[in-house]
Amino acid sequence: MNTLSTLGFAMGSAWLSGINLYATVFTLGLLQRFHLVQLPGDLSRISDTWVLAIAGAMYLIQFIADKIPAIDSTWDAIHTFIRIPAGAILAASAFAHFDPAIRIAALLIGGGVALGSHGTKATVRLAANTSPEPFSNIALSLSEDALTFASTLLMAFHPVIILAVVIVFVTLSAWFVPKIVRTLARLFRRAPNVKSATA
Repeated sequence: MNTLSTLGFAMGSAWLSGINLYATVFTLGLLQRFHLVQLPGDLSRISDTWVLAIAGAMYLIQFIADKIPAIDSTWDAIHTFIRIPAGAILAASAFAHFDPAIRIAALLIGGGVALGSHGTKATVRLAANTSPEPFSNIALSLSEDALTFASTLLMAFHPVIILAVVIVFVTLSAWFVPKIVRTLARLFRRAPNVKSATA
């Protein structure tokens, strides 16, 4: 596997881990397990039975938790400390057979990419959770699942394309997320004023 394809696997898995870590690991692990793809470096270890079992079980839990607004926000907050380090580790694992300096660079960049995707996901979901109806949250959750599975398959067979997708995403996130954060800040500042006016 050439360096560009390895980079695609590294950054693609880091990006997707920020969106849905368990679905990403489970799908890639199954593809490796059934010899449909050859993962680079130590990424192949995610096809181990115990890894697949944990990833599959956690995905099922997340599938339910993601659909309930209050639980979803708490789940995302907790997973800030899971998805980002996991994304960094997946990225570094893809470069396991490269020079240590390259592995460290992959670890740092992968962590940054995972932070970007997780931050975007969590911010968008927090905005959706401010709505009293549950349907937008459910629709977003199902869309994230579909995006994760489709992107994981794309990465498995066309890693260079997913690398381009990640670059576009990082660029758009740098523009998009601050706008959502400012909008949420205005909403939360306005909420106490509304309560005091009605009291």
